[in-house]
Amino acid sequence: MKKLAVVVIVVLMAACQQNKIGYVDNLKLMDGYQEKIDIEAKFKTKADALTKKRDSISQAFQIEVQAFQTKAQSMSQKKAQEEYGLIQQRGQFMGQQLQQEEQAMQAAGQVEMDTVVSKVKEQIKAYGKANSYTYILGGGDGGSVLYGTDAQDLTDEILKILNDNYKK
Repeated sequence: MKKLAVVVIVVLMAACQQNKIGYVDNLKLMDGYQEKIDIEAKFKTKADALTKKRDSISQAFQIEVQAFQTKAQSMSQKKAQEEYGLIQQRGQFMGQQLQQEEQAMQAAGQVEMDTVVSKVKEQIKAYGKANSYTYILGGGDGGSVLYGTDAQDLTDEILKILNDNYKK
C-alpha cells in the first residue's frame, strides 16, 4: 500500500512538473502597451475636436434662435410657427449629423482597439509556444488568476516584446 502511495505521488509530481503555467496582468499589459496609448490619444484628440465643433454649432444655433424669438414678436402667429418649425428641423438635422459623426468615430476607435487586443492575444500565444508554456492565464481585474507568484508573472516580458515590435 505504501509503495502504491509513493508511486501515485511520484506520478502526480511528474505530471505537475510537465505543465508550465504563467499569467499576465491584463490591465497592466494593456495600460503599458504603447500602441493602445497612441490610439487612445488619437481618439481623444478627435473627440475634443468634435466637442469643440458641437459647442460652436450649438452656440451659433442658440444665437439664431434668440434672433428669431426677437423677430417673431413682429410676425403673425402662423408665420412665426412656420419659421419656428423650420428652425427646429434644422436643429434636429444638425444634432443627427453630429451624433452620426460621433458614432462613426466611436466605431472606428472600437475597430482599432479590437485590432490591438487581437495583437496582444497573438503575442501572448506566440510567447507561450516559444517558451513551452502549457497555459498562460489572464490576471488583473476580471481575470482568472486570483494569486500567482512573481516568478509566473509574464506581464513585463510580454509588454516589452509588444512595445519593441510596435516601435518597429
